[in-house]
Amino acid sequence: MARRDRRNVTDYWWDRRIPGLSLLRADFTDHDYATHTHDAFVIALTESGSARFRSRRTVETFRAGALFVSNPEEPQSSWMGGSRHWRYRSIYLTQAAIGRLARALGIETMPCFTDNLIEDRALIDGVARLHRALEAGGDEFLEQELLIGVLGSLFTRHGSGGGSAARGPRDTPLVAKALDIMRERCAEPLRLDALAGAVGLTSFQLIGAFKRTVGMTPHAYLIQLRLNLACRALRRGAPLADAALEAGFCDQSALTKHFKRRFGITPRQFAEAARPQFSPRRETATALD
Repeated sequence: MARRDRRNVTDYWWDRRIPGLSLLRADFTDHDYATHTHDAFVIALTESGSARFRSRRTVETFRAGALFVSNPEEPQSSWMGGSRHWRYRSIYLTQAAIGRLARALGIETMPCFTDNLIEDRALIDGVARLHRALEAGGDEFLEQELLIGVLGSLFTRHGSGGGSAARGPRDTPLVAKALDIMRERCAEPLRLDALAGAVGLTSFQLIGAFKRTVGMTPHAYLIQLRLNLACRALRRGAPLADAALEAGFCDQSALTKHFKRRFGITPRQFAEAARPQFSPRRETATALD
């Protein structure tokens, strides 16, 4: 749902894949929030400008360079203060999403936040990437990986109390089993939680195990497997659109994006080079096949 006036723009929507998770994108020039609460964890980042907020009987400034977090039912208010512009993004986790995240982390109860502002550059970048991925709604595996990885890190590094993330068994045999499943089914619409469950890990444990043993996340490895499939199809002379679908990409555009990012050339350049006789083709950095 979008709301627009001459001075303020807000877009708010419920995620269509994750029950209990909603998102807000706001661009304000003169908005104040009266004292209120949320029945959700709130995780927000300022993209530009700033605002003043009151919570826990203190007043602080929420500007770029920090995450704002609050616990469910925690009273808070905010106002523009001296800032003439405030653009920010928020993620809201109600009980359904909290339960899902706790299960993925392998804990019984979620920690709480004892501070409203967290200065952690890597997490700020991660939350921004997560929000944009959920907004785009394209790659479900990536969305799951970002959700568990980013919010898992947020809660385990900056949360207090609650459960502790369960330690996983030894990485190598379980990751090897996950790799076998991914190699066999990489062209299918895999889910991170199903893959983790198949090897007896939580999603959070699987992400960490992949980083330690493979050197990349499960999603990054899955994309590489799909690109390898696409390359084999293109060598056989398959049309670009067919090669994309055969490899498990949603469409030709997705194949082109990942292909160019990983290999520095487009799938069309690769396909033409695979032909018996060809003339090298030069394409600009923005070329799309």
